[in-house]
Amino acid sequence: MSATTTASAPGRVDSARFDPRSGSFVERALFNHRALVVALCLLATLLLGWQATRLQLSASFEKTIPGSHPFIVNFVAHQNELKGLGNAVRIAVTNPTGTIYDARYQDTLRRLNDEVFLMPGVDRTGLKSLWTPNTRWSGVTEEGLEGGPVIPDGWQGRPDDLQRLANNIARSGEIGQLVALDARSSIVFVPLLSRDAEGKPVSLTDFARQLETLRTKYEAQGVAIHITGFAKLVGDLIEGVRAVLGFFALAVAIAAAMVYAYTRCARSTLLVVAASLVAVVWQLGLLPTLGYALDPYSMLVPFLVFAIGMSHGAQKMNGIMQDIGRGLPRLVAARYTFRRLFLAGLTALLADAVGFAVLLVIDIQAIRELAIAASIGVGVLIFTNLILLPILLSYVGVDPAAARRSLRDELADERGDARHPLWAFLGRFTQPRWATAAVVVGALLLAGGIVASTRLAIGDLDPGAPELRADSRYNRDVAFMNAGYGASSDVLAVMVRTPDGQCAKLSTVQQVDELEWELRQLDGVESTNTLALLNRRVATGLNDGSAKWYEMLPSQDMVNTVTANAPRGLYNDACSLLTLYVYLRDHKASTLARVVEHVQAFATRHDGPDAQFLLAAGSAGIEAATNIVVHDAWRTMLWLVYGAVVLLSFVTFRSWRAVLVAVLPLVVTSFLAEALMVALGMGVKVATLPVIALGVGIGVDYALYILSIVLAELRQGRSLAQSYHRALLFTGKVVMLTGVTLAAGVITWVASPIKFQADMGVLLAFMFLWNMLGALVLLPALACFLLTPSRQAGRAAASHLAADGRVHR
Repeated sequence: MSATTTASAPGRVDSARFDPRSGSFVERALFNHRALVVALCLLATLLLGWQATRLQLSASFEKTIPGSHPFIVNFVAHQNELKGLGNAVRIAVTNPTGTIYDARYQDTLRRLNDEVFLMPGVDRTGLKSLWTPNTRWSGVTEEGLEGGPVIPDGWQGRPDDLQRLANNIARSGEIGQLVALDARSSIVFVPLLSRDAEGKPVSLTDFARQLETLRTKYEAQGVAIHITGFAKLVGDLIEGVRAVLGFFALAVAIAAAMVYAYTRCARSTLLVVAASLVAVVWQLGLLPTLGYALDPYSMLVPFLVFAIGMSHGAQKMNGIMQDIGRGLPRLVAARYTFRRLFLAGLTALLADAVGFAVLLVIDIQAIRELAIAASIGVGVLIFTNLILLPILLSYVGVDPAAARRSLRDELADERGDARHPLWAFLGRFTQPRWATAAVVVGALLLAGGIVASTRLAIGDLDPGAPELRADSRYNRDVAFMNAGYGASSDVLAVMVRTPDGQCAKLSTVQQVDELEWELRQLDGVESTNTLALLNRRVATGLNDGSAKWYEMLPSQDMVNTVTANAPRGLYNDACSLLTLYVYLRDHKASTLARVVEHVQAFATRHDGPDAQFLLAAGSAGIEAATNIVVHDAWRTMLWLVYGAVVLLSFVTFRSWRAVLVAVLPLVVTSFLAEALMVALGMGVKVATLPVIALGVGIGVDYALYILSIVLAELRQGRSLAQSYHRALLFTGKVVMLTGVTLAAGVITWVASPIKFQADMGVLLAFMFLWNMLGALVLLPALACFLLTPSRQAGRAAASHLAADGRVHR
């Protein structure tokens, strides 16, 4: 066998003919200075390990919203005039043994209100409860319109005070808002600032922890506490980080056990695991160095980096093990494996990095930071698993018995013995009849996936927080709020902008009244609140409560009178902004889309110089903007990922046929993954979007490793069946190992208390397995039709690989 042949593909080698000056410049620079490379990597690991201790887990409300979307721009422009319509927490205080009309309960509520008022990060001007002065009642008496705070003056908790409180609450319009329908609980509404008085970002983690402290303290005093809101959700997610770390450790253990079971070589297994963990340490150390932190959405990134590292590391280990089994010294085996697999590994890692980097097109800072963190992690794998690992193995080597076992199938093949049943079965897909069947089945699966993916929804599909289990404490609190107050906390606010001092213009209020009436007819809208609705209620009150007067009276004087006594939440101080509050049944994507489309259509018909109807504020309005951004970026992201993968594959193989063979199985997996999301009731959102891109990036790894060997063997004049069989023996069985290992590691996530981690585990396990099957079954079937009819295409692609220094000495 020629020198070129020995390095190009697995086979018998002659170590005496190895020239240490051979190989590419990169190979010589690395392996001729191995000690320096190891020393530099050790130094980097120590420094970045120390930096990793400074990494913080944090979350920011602003990072989860699309900052440049028109809805968010409108909200930010009027944020100071829209108290409580951004990041806010609702604390429901329940009397388990009676109603809120109890002196002891009111005393507890007052003390809780005062403690919350003093908490760092609370927007105190917007805090609202029965004990804040901005909670007022209004009514019609013999003397005209009267009003005041709902807590009576001179409150002592006497029976007559409680009766006056009940009367005031009945006239305040707060039943169903601050007061439960059954009068057994009331709300402390807590809007939050993004920065504290010193200008520092408010730590939502610390705030959530303080809320839990308050819950424990006051529940010991005889009340029940229920808390909802983004800050509390983030706190619960970050509390679940211990579970994430536990599953990470379990995945590492599973990966190590399965690799060891495959190799039965402890030192090589430990080196592969160690190199992948070093990559994680480098990634975690670089994040605080560059000014980044981990948040609930990027907590899973370190495991993904480890998983990708294990895939590439196992390939390097297997190649070196086989060459040592052929009699090569450790150093020579490491260099041969490096030049055979470095370009394929580099291309695969670049595809992974691009798969994450395209997430930068999404205008949501949390996703962008996830993309940056993941891209950094994949980038460091080039050094730790493509460079450092082969160098370490060139020092340590592998167990001789393990090296001999790794060649068992190859030696049996050379002796003419019967092939292993699995390799024989997979080899059939290089035959036209089996290849045709595989391609037909793949086409049918693709068609079914495409049809099912048309039903894939954008956004959340379930009530409550879909990031957590339905039976989690947070979602039980959400269910309590929804049941006790007759409406969810999902509020969408429409801003009506007018010239200064013109918000009470009759024609404008009438338009608001018209839009409000139309929105009340929509499915999913529970109630609304506007200045126009207040006019209707006042008109009714001034006329003995007769329903006949429940009208928007065409009287400017009437509107002026009502506006003068209306709460400021309905309009701003400059009278240049009216707010239409829309209380929704849930925040499902269909509900949000229905309301948004109706308001936009209304604005198109009615916007003018006197009034502009702007979307959107409130938790539901912000989520509607997020859904729109995710929808617009979803397909764009996939096109960019596939475009990058195709380009990188073409640069590597220089054959459009080879590119199709590598990429088409990924397309099938992508659509099947979307079909699985439909079946599992998952929508495309901030938590699931990265996994869709990831499936393409990681999936191409398997195809590149197998296809690079197939093309190199075709260059030697072997048939497709022979080439594929040798690829299976060299890289294919490691593809199978890593696919099963990684799927086994992530499927354990289904037991996580964090639902989106469980969902990610199912999706990732599915993608790992299907990408593996695509590389082992569909790739040779496609090669049967695309590579063998034009052998010159295969020869040209393989020649390009040789020219790049991977397959020649």
